[in-house]
Amino acid sequence: MGQGEYEAAVAAFLRNKGITRCPTACAVPTQGTVADDDRAALEDYATARARSRRQRQAQRERSPWETRKSRV
Repeated sequence: MGQGEYEAAVAAFLRNKGITRCPTACAVPTQGTVADDDRAALEDYATARARSRRQRQAQRERSPWETRKSRV
């Protein structure tokens, strides 16, 4: 496979799959500098996501029988 064929195949794959970023590059922390506002927004997002995850887990752990007992 020549270089042109390879590039065409990669471009077709990206078009069909909708991939816009390199998964490997997204999996590791960046070495670039991040603005303070962006860092704070990311921290807020991570905190909200963790809180939501804990709430969902607590709901799953509750037994449906416990709620019926408390209503009776």
